Amino acid sequence: MIIETALLTDEEKIKACIISKNAKADFVKTSTGFSGGGATVGDIALMKYVVGSTVGVKASGGIRTREDAEAMVAYGADRIGASASVKIVKGESGTKDGY
Repeated sequence: MIIETALLTDEEKIKACIISKNAKADFVKTSTGFSGGGATVGDIALMKYVVGSTVGVKASGGIRTREDAEAMVAYGADRIGASASVKIVKGESGTKDGY
């Protein structure tokens, strides 16, 4: 379930996570990457707190460095979605457009 966190209040994010968990979603994902915002550690922590260990959390959008990716994992992300994945693994930074 893609929640599009940049467009929602925390209360709406919580409701979306509860609905996703009750629907037995495998994962909740922060964004499509088209809304102008991406994953934040605050959103990842909130989503993980709500869904617990029964639903995975995927951080997607705005992750451009290894440090960004590591922070998302530290706050509860089970997966990372990044268009700059190869650069991140090499320790390089992706550009704003992700490449």
